This record gives sequence, C-alpha cells and structure tokens, in this order.
Amino acid sequence: MTGHKGFTLIEVMVALFLLTAALIGLVSVTTMVMKGNMFSKTSTTATTLAKDKIEELEGMTYSSLPATMMQDYWTAQGVLTSSSGAYFTRSWIASAGTGTKTITVTVNWPTNRSVELRTIRAED
Repeated sequence: MTGHKGFTLIEVMVALFLLTAALIGLVSVTTMVMKGNMFSKTSTTATTLAKDKIEELEGMTYSSLPATMMQDYWTAQGVLTSSSGAYFTRSWIASAGTGTKTITVTVNWPTNRSVELRTIRAED
C-alpha cells in the first residue's frame, strides 16, 4: 500500500470526536445566552411596569395617593390583563410619614423574582 495517500480510520475518529465536543460546547453556550436574554427581557419589562406606575402616582395629588395596597396584573408582553392570565403582578402603596408619603411599587413574576421601586412625595 505504498504511495496511497489519505486519512486513517483513527485520524477520522479523532477528528469526529473533536468536532462533536466543540459542537456540544457551542450548544451549551447558546442555551445559556438564550436564558440570560430571556431574564434580561423579563426584568426590563418588570422595571418598566414599576417605573410607569411610579410616574403615574407622582402625577396624582398628595391626598389621592392610595394608603392601602393595590394591585393589577400584566402578561409577559406587558399587556394589562385579569389575574387568571397574568405573568406579572404589580402592587403599590403610599405609606404616610410626617409631611411625606413613601410610594412603593413592586412587580413580581413566577420565578420568585421581583423589582421594587420607591420614591418619596412631599405634601402639596
């Protein structure tokens, strides 16, 4: 068999093993990146919902700020919904202090995560 050129079976098997190992690594990295992107999207949506409610409450008169906990419900896409189809639960309250109220808005979602924003509003 002199003069024949090509790859031996061992060389082909080593090359296939290395290629398979590289592809498995690529798949696991891709999965982690996708999960990270999904978490970022979810936390951004929750933060936006909290920020929007804070801005709405800041625009209200001091006396009309809610002294009891209130809630509304949102889909994963950020659309207002009933509690049965909800992904996010947004709650808010304005706790009274001396001449001020602390407005707290909390957004929870099913993975036991939450975003909480607070601001202080002075009496009008």
